[in-house]
Amino acid sequence: MKLSLLAQAASDGSQTMIYQVVMWVGIIGVFYFFMIRPQQKKQKEQKELLTNLKKGDQVVTIGGVHAKIYTVEDATVTLELDKGVKLTVDKSAIARTIAG
Repeated sequence: MKLSLLAQAASDGSQTMIYQVVMWVGIIGVFYFFMIRPQQKKQKEQKELLTNLKKGDQVVTIGGVHAKIYTVEDATVTLELDKGVKLTVDKSAIARTIAG
């Protein structure tokens, strides 16, 4: 009788352990699909945007400056603001392009 009680207690403990493992895997899965994966997708889109910049594109910098791309180099971009005013910024300072 004592042996059967110990066996039941051991099986209840292992079921509890299995449920805890399943719960933690579920929590990690939720974090991945709602936090990590969207961030990776956004980083990929930003990298793609920066590699596809070309002369004449209308862009907005992270500082909110609206300008047209004058030249594109390896790490920098020269922007034409207004009436020949040119500004050189890092490529990483480009936030988005504007259809126009």
